[in-house]
Amino acid sequence: MARTRILLADDHEEMRDFVTQMLEQEYEIVEAVGDGRTFLEAASKLNPDLCLLDISMPIIDGIQAAAQLKASGSTAKVIMLTISEGEDFVREAFKNGASGYVIKRRIATDLALAVTEVMAGRTFISSPSTLDIDSVKVLPS
Repeated sequence: MARTRILLADDHEEMRDFVTQMLEQEYEIVEAVGDGRTFLEAASKLNPDLCLLDISMPIIDGIQAAAQLKASGSTAKVIMLTISEGEDFVREAFKNGASGYVIKRRIATDLALAVTEVMAGRTFISSPSTLDIDSVKVLPS
C-alpha cells in the first residue's frame, strides 16, 4: 500500500522541520514550503494526498490557499495548522476546504491523529478547546 503523500506549508522553518520529523516515518513528505504561492505551485506539480497548511503565511494565507486548491479541482485533503482557536477561523477553514484544524500548541499530540482521521474521510479539530465541530456551521459556498 502506498504511503500518504503530504505537502507541508508553514512560514517557520523550525515548524516545517518538526512536522517533517514527526511524520516522515509513516508518511511521504513530498515537499515543505514557506508561503502560499509556492504551496499552490507545488500542489499543482506534486498532486499530494494531503496538505498541511499554516493559516498565517506570507503572499497567500492558508485559508486563501485552501480555497484556491479546492477551486483548482484538487482532491487533496487539507488540515490547517494554526495558533488561532477562534471559531471564525475554524469556520473559514472548513468553508474553504479544510477537513482538519490542529492548534500548534497541541501539534505533538494531535497531528498524527488528525492525519489518520482526515485521510479516513472524517473531520478533526484540536481539543481541549472551546471549539466543537458541531457548533461550527459551515455554509455552502
